[in-house]
Amino acid sequence: MTMSAPETRIVATYRVSCDGAEGALGHPRVWLQIPTDRGWVECGYCDCKFIHEDFEGKV
Repeated sequence: MTMSAPETRIVATYRVSCDGAEGALGHPRVWLQIPTDRGWVECGYCDCKFIHEDFEGKV
């Protein structure tokens, strides 16, 4: 069985929400804070990686 790679999203804010983006098949909405020194954070439920636009191409 092949698993697809986790999604990566480029965002404009340092505080983001994630709900799995699959409607009823997603997960509870969680709020994540992107550290300003690192520039990215991963969702603990679905492993989606959120990268702040200032760090795009640097991560």
